[in-house]
Amino acid sequence: MARVYLSIGSNIERDKNIRAGLDALSGHFADLVCSPVYESVAEGFAGDSFYNLVVGFDTELGVIAVADILREIEDLQQRVRNAPKFSSRTLDLDLLLYDDCVLSDERLQIPRAEIEQYAFVLQPLADIAPTERHPLLNISYEKMWSVFDSAKVAQHIVPFVWQPKPRPR
Repeated sequence: MARVYLSIGSNIERDKNIRAGLDALSGHFADLVCSPVYESVAEGFAGDSFYNLVVGFDTELGVIAVADILREIEDLQQRVRNAPKFSSRTLDLDLLLYDDCVLSDERLQIPRAEIEQYAFVLQPLADIAPTERHPLLNISYEKMWSVFDSAKVAQHIVPFVWQPKPRPR
């Protein structure tokens, strides 16, 4: 069983798209552990603020199968694939960690570099996996967050409630 962490973000119809993403994820993966939702300024472009969170879950699926499911869920929310890297998003699901896997190819980078770069990824990850350790740096996410450059933090927790729908038996 692999432990997976992914980041979720949206700055287009944020509530609707984040909820739809969580609903779809809960249809594939049981017992989602969700961080608080943070509102953060857009990085790299002028745009509406994002809602961001990190979700953890366990799965028997391989890393590629998980990545394929994330892509399908994004597509269901009309994710535009040919948009510039830094642009508005209906739903962005980024696979941050898959157990202690280290992978870098044309499609996936695990662990994601964004863990070290962006408060909107690291803080929610530290919220739900404080003692887990970065597979390359061997430092806990709690420690990484404690030394993160606070000048780069432009976010705050927002009220957000989501309840998973009952899973079919």
